Amino acid sequence: MIYLFAMFRRVRGPTLVRPAAWLGLVVLAAGLVLGAASGQEARPGPVLMVEVEGAIGPATAARVEDAVDTARERGADVLILRLDTPGGLDASMRSIVQAVLASPVPVVTWVGPSGARAASAGTFILYASHVAAMAPGTNLGAATPVPIGGAPVPEEGSEPSAMERKVINDAVAYIQGLAEMRGRDAGFAERAVREGASLAADAARKDGVVDLLAANEAELLAMLDGRAVETATGARTLATRGAAIETLEPTWQARLLGVITDPTIAYLLLLVGIYGLILEVFTPGTFLPGVTGAICLLLALYAFQLLPVDLTGLALIALGVLLIVAEAFAPSFGALGIGGMVAFVAGSIMLMDTGVPGFAIAGPVIAGVALAGAGLLLAIVVLVTRGQKRGIATGKESLIGSAGLVRSWHAGSGRVTAQGEIWQAHGPDGLLPGQAVRIRALRGLTVEVEPDLQSPTEDAS
Repeated sequence: MIYLFAMFRRVRGPTLVRPAAWLGLVVLAAGLVLGAASGQEARPGPVLMVEVEGAIGPATAARVEDAVDTARERGADVLILRLDTPGGLDASMRSIVQAVLASPVPVVTWVGPSGARAASAGTFILYASHVAAMAPGTNLGAATPVPIGGAPVPEEGSEPSAMERKVINDAVAYIQGLAEMRGRDAGFAERAVREGASLAADAARKDGVVDLLAANEAELLAMLDGRAVETATGARTLATRGAAIETLEPTWQARLLGVITDPTIAYLLLLVGIYGLILEVFTPGTFLPGVTGAICLLLALYAFQLLPVDLTGLALIALGVLLIVAEAFAPSFGALGIGGMVAFVAGSIMLMDTGVPGFAIAGPVIAGVALAGAGLLLAIVVLVTRGQKRGIATGKESLIGSAGLVRSWHAGSGRVTAQGEIWQAHGPDGLLPGQAVRIRALRGLTVEVEPDLQSPTEDAS
């Protein structure tokens, strides 16, 4: 700047060199501005990465959306999704795709490391990404939508229902739109949905399904460097060679959501909630079972709101638990309890029978809970049976048949001691104080007694 000022001072006078000096001044200033701008562009933003593993569900969608927001806030140059999934829920997949399409930061989906896959919902995410990459030994495809309830896809030659045609056609149109937007092979996209076709990484690269084939993250960054992509906010040129990758860890909210939306955990939360409330009814005032049950039940209901729950299965579980509890109040020698166990097991199997990998309740958990319920039912039946065989233990009715001892007796009446109490009594003549008697009837507050020849006579004083 000092040089420019001095040059300006030298050419203030009316000389023939003045126009040339002004021209040099303008060129030099423009060079400085462009140099500063190019220096700013040479400093790329950070490269962030988020790991997307396992079934695509609400927790996965929330995590990717948070990663896109973080990448935008930090001015990242690239956001990498390291993908390895068997598929997942349609709603969660569409949330991820929408976040990727709206991202101002280029999103690169890399199916890796070797041995990973981008099946079903993963194929849609791969097609939606600004750059699609795969590691050798990976595959993608098998994206045919599976209706909730696990209904099988129609076999070749059979006529699909109207609903099945609508679902498949919608998925085909969706993935073809993504393919056209990113300039990728739309033919395979359609086959992946209609026929469940799959491709290995090498074939996917040759057929134009993916853009790059990279064995690891460092090789991926080298291939991305200098690549131009079109984002929601305009064209971007990537500068990634030699950059360090920062892996984004999930927030505690995302971790919690991932735990409670696991189908098996949500199922156990439901059972703990139901049984906690039942125990609170049986033992009012203890509060701990009721509070625990209420919290677990609310968490389970929140998880079920996000998961593809079969309401019939949920109703069968509730009916089964109620019938098992009813067995304790209305003894039916196992009829109510057995019916409750059947309803409970059937409802547990149906609860999340979606056919989507990763979204089914573990069979051993259902079996374990069913065995525990059967043990509880057996204990109830045994206790009820013993209780019916046992005589009445309290109240005036328990006096009938109990043993007593004569305290005083005269002319067919007197007083006897029974169950620690003194009663007015009537009976045969000739009873003596200290003689053992047995009560055979109760008339108001007077008992009818008879001699008990099997019990020894005692001192009635």
